[in-house]
Amino acid sequence: MPNKSGPETAFAWGPFLKKLARIGIPVALQNLLTTTASMVDTMMVAPLGELSVGALGLCAQFSSLLFSGYWGFVGGGMLFFSQYWGARDDRGIERSYGMTWTCMMTVAAIFGCMAIFAPGLVMRIYTDKEAIRRIGVQYLRIVGFAYIMQVFSMAMSSLLRATERVRIPMAASVASVGTNIALNWVFIYGHLGFPAMGIRGAALATACAAAVNVAAIYGMARATGYPYLFRVRNHFRWSRDHLRRYFTKCFPIICNEVLIGVGNMVFNVTLGRQPEHVIAALAVFRTLEGLIIGFFAGFSNASSVLVGKCVGAGELDQAYEQARRLVYMCSGFILLAGLTLLALNRPILTGMSLSGPSYEAGVRMLAIYVAVAVIRMGNWIQNDTYRAAGDAVTGTVLEILFMYAMVLPCVLLSGFVWKLPYWGIFLCCYVDEPIRYALMQRHLYSGRWIRPVTGPGAAALPAFRAKMEAGRRGGARREE
Repeated sequence: MPNKSGPETAFAWGPFLKKLARIGIPVALQNLLTTTASMVDTMMVAPLGELSVGALGLCAQFSSLLFSGYWGFVGGGMLFFSQYWGARDDRGIERSYGMTWTCMMTVAAIFGCMAIFAPGLVMRIYTDKEAIRRIGVQYLRIVGFAYIMQVFSMAMSSLLRATERVRIPMAASVASVGTNIALNWVFIYGHLGFPAMGIRGAALATACAAAVNVAAIYGMARATGYPYLFRVRNHFRWSRDHLRRYFTKCFPIICNEVLIGVGNMVFNVTLGRQPEHVIAALAVFRTLEGLIIGFFAGFSNASSVLVGKCVGAGELDQAYEQARRLVYMCSGFILLAGLTLLALNRPILTGMSLSGPSYEAGVRMLAIYVAVAVIRMGNWIQNDTYRAAGDAVTGTVLEILFMYAMVLPCVLLSGFVWKLPYWGIFLCCYVDEPIRYALMQRHLYSGRWIRPVTGPGAAALPAFRAKMEAGRRGGARREE
């Protein structure tokens, strides 16, 4: 069992819950809005047939790989944003944003070019079904233009969230999602004088919605006098030392996200060789998984901001106590969200065009996922918390090690050698989660993940570590 003898500090539940709600609820709502838009996309494409639903789902997996490519920079950026925010270091925030924005936009440009100029290659990677490939190519050629705008808005949203201005991204998401739904109706089926574009209409609606999101964030930030986005000269005043510190902290996170993204791509490629009804069920499942992750990510973002801000300000005992509570609270939220989704599976899955074998496959995938989601998201939030506090290595090493030493071999063997049914392959995707959870819990209670990058945090670190060591010695004596 983990040694739970950490710093004995009075914990103020009231202010803690208020801060968690103020940051976590708007971000959760924003993410749920975005995922709801994806769900509506699937439902509006569903009348076009299971092949279109499957193609849309596989294109979404390419978007997920894009997400993995830039999310490492988001995680690294928020480490600096939140700690500099706690230390009230404006120049540090602006400089870190410039580095994060540059790296993210480079990734977006690469993926956008692949979608626009080589969509056939992308679809050949994900499936061997020619009919699905043809539909996916039509979608990617248009949606590739949305990638740069989506990543730009994510860079701005990350900075706003880390500095506790969460209402602006949420309001922009409302405008973007509303635009997406309305234009889906117009472009997919040909209303208001426009031709019926089918799957290409869904892609065009996504691109227009991405442009609305960027414009709304930019306009509201300007109107409210938010400073950090508009001091462009300060964004690019980097020194060699600044770059070294940034990439030293970000590199493990980037490796984590990219390698995990590649691993997830292998999972999807393996499942993409299953029958068409399984591919359609997987596409719908990924959308529903996004609902759970979107709900969870709001509170994970809140934990990163709260913990990182305390570490940056030198309030290390408070950061430790908050992290312990956040892990279990977020796991409880995930269990509630997963059970609710499972209870409502019939109207949701049938509404997204699943029936017969595809419906049965969707229910089975959802049931497996809900069973492992609490542990899976517990690992996720602990990793996010460590990163915000300055430890970008531990969670990364554990996740990559288990992914490539255990999970990927199991998935590949089950799909291509043992020829297991789809649900056996799907279950293999999560075999490492309980083991990693036990190791992550041990690290959580050690307190060694608190590694400040600011002056106030570094000054408070020796006293905090001495207190933790004294607590461990006291716990060892009590066990004897």
